Amino acid sequence: MVAFPSARLVSALLLTAVTGLAFAAPVKYEVDPNHTYPSFKADHFGGLSTWRGKFKSTSGTITLDKEAQAGTVDIKVDVGSIDFGHDKLNTHAKSAEMFDVEKFPTATYTGKFTGFKSGVPSEVDGTLTLHGVTKPVKLKINKLLCKQNPMSKKDTCGADATATFNRDDFGVGYGKAFGFDMETTLEIQVEAIKAD
Repeated sequence: MVAFPSARLVSALLLTAVTGLAFAAPVKYEVDPNHTYPSFKADHFGGLSTWRGKFKSTSGTITLDKEAQAGTVDIKVDVGSIDFGHDKLNTHAKSAEMFDVEKFPTATYTGKFTGFKSGVPSEVDGTLTLHGVTKPVKLKINKLLCKQNPMSKKDTCGADATATFNRDDFGVGYGKAFGFDMETTLEIQVEAIKAD
């Protein structure tokens, strides 16, 4: 004789499953500064060449809830860590004529994941604060993957994202008088480790 579960037990199991799905908590990840580098490219003398650089110090958190198709990004960048691979240009970029890091030492980006496809976001609707100015900047997520890091054995999410903005809108207009194109492209590599 086969013993069937009682109606009360079935109801309890269903309720537990539904409740678990409905209230699935977002997972929090801490940005790994050793594997996160917001890089950028900008025009030099109106098409003469393209200069590239990166910021070497980044921190922050990312939350992701694939079931609810939601999540947030909260990033802080040390502007003083800017590196063009050119010492004189690094010094100039930190000066009051450009980023003025003494007055504005950090840049921040906060936003929400959008455009989910199969549980993975394709964009971030957010705001960038740079040089004391805050404006909307949308990030396009080219790739996002969450998996266990095979070396550290820790749950890790990694992404590649891009955005384009006008740096003059943020008060960083150096070079405009010389014909520099103010459009700047961000190319961001980021990895974040699941918080304990």
